[in-house]
Amino acid sequence: MATQTEFAPLFQRDDQFFMKTAIAMALVVVLGFSTQLVMGRSSFVAPLHVHLHAVVFMGWVAIYVAQNVLVATGLMALYRRLGWIATGWMIMMIVLGFVVTLSLVRRGMVPFFFTPLQFLVFDPLSLLTFAGLTTAAVVNRHRTDWHRRLHYCGMALLLGPAFGRLLPMPLLAPWAFEATLPAVLIFPVIGVIADLRRTGTVHRAWVWGISANHRLGTAHERPHLQPAWPGYLSRGNGRFTRRGGCPPRISAAADGPLANGASRVHLKAL
Repeated sequence: MATQTEFAPLFQRDDQFFMKTAIAMALVVVLGFSTQLVMGRSSFVAPLHVHLHAVVFMGWVAIYVAQNVLVATGLMALYRRLGWIATGWMIMMIVLGFVVTLSLVRRGMVPFFFTPLQFLVFDPLSLLTFAGLTTAAVVNRHRTDWHRRLHYCGMALLLGPAFGRLLPMPLLAPWAFEATLPAVLIFPVIGVIADLRRTGTVHRAWVWGISANHRLGTAHERPHLQPAWPGYLSRGNGRFTRRGGCPPRISAAADGPLANGASRVHLKAL
């Protein structure tokens, strides 16, 4: 009983930290995407699957914040029920994330400061890394210290698109993807500092989470060096083919929408 009393303030501070950082992460997401809307760079004119993607991913942000608030307020039974809903929610995120990525590449709507191949590889890898960290958190749900830190690192990884909308990405090309890595690591580093201040040590879960983010940042360059992607034909403006193991290159299609000022990325084999 004395041991529980001794560590109670520590756990309470832990709960408050994760709740406050969850709210901060949500604010980053809202700020990043609302800024684009206010500046006229984004609109609600988009295919249905893009709207579903937005609703599902924003839903995950809401779930993550709600879970941390429930823990901080002691409503553990409701927190556990919401946790199982979140597990199924993650599957929808992966499916819609892949669908939207392929759709944007097919339609030639990849932002100009990314190469289509970067976009095609990095977005799915980001989702799978997030899913891996979140699944590891679920597996370790009975080890609270591991569970919440792995969950936290997975959520931090999803902040890449929000930070990308806050950073001057056109000025950072061709290192736009690499520029988001330090931003995504801001919250895990804050977690490390918080642990050091509270306990004087760094929990190993931070090492796993930060390592996963770092490996993701270096993995997206490998297709440029050793491409081995299967042939991929789309019904849209973009076309992927593999010929002799060569990576695709970007070229302009003179007979396409470029004639009337729209942007288009047409991919051909070298």
